[in-house]
Amino acid sequence: MNKNIGSFVLRAHKDQRLARARLLISDVEGQSLVELAFSVPILLIVLTGILWFGITLDNYLELANGVGIGGELLSVSRVGYADPCNQAVAAIQNSAPLMNWSTTPSPVFTFWLTPPGGNGQTYSWSGGGLISNGAVCSGVSLTTGEQATVEVQYPSTLQFSIFSMSPLLPIKTPSVTLTTQVTELIQ
Repeated sequence: MNKNIGSFVLRAHKDQRLARARLLISDVEGQSLVELAFSVPILLIVLTGILWFGITLDNYLELANGVGIGGELLSVSRVGYADPCNQAVAAIQNSAPLMNWSTTPSPVFTFWLTPPGGNGQTYSWSGGGLISNGAVCSGVSLTTGEQATVEVQYPSTLQFSIFSMSPLLPIKTPSVTLTTQVTELIQ
């Protein structure tokens, strides 16, 4: 009888040790935390890229809309404006109010006025605010049938404060130059 009790105690003790070993092997409490620690930085980088691309696309669409409006204004401003290019720049900047026109480097506005059969003149301006009267193409007479091309190059750089504040993350934020152009016939 003592023999049976002793084997029962040994078997119970062995079963407890196996149960503890199984519990330690199957313990996954910290596994989800480790997976989260690996996946969150990757997800934040992807989310930041999506955000940056969305803001850049919005800036491009706003710039393209503004250049189209400025080109249309330039095409109909044959009479009545001392400096039609200045009016086109003002129309571009007013039709894209969410863009930062005082960025560094400054946006570049270029105007080509080409007669129907030959070489034309190029007028260019780069600056932050509205141009002063007569600064670009004052005194230019626009003639019917002439092609007027408006091109704007806008530097788009997004600064994410989390990257610029940390000396441990030497991540350079991407920078692109958005360029859009429209050609209209002078009416």
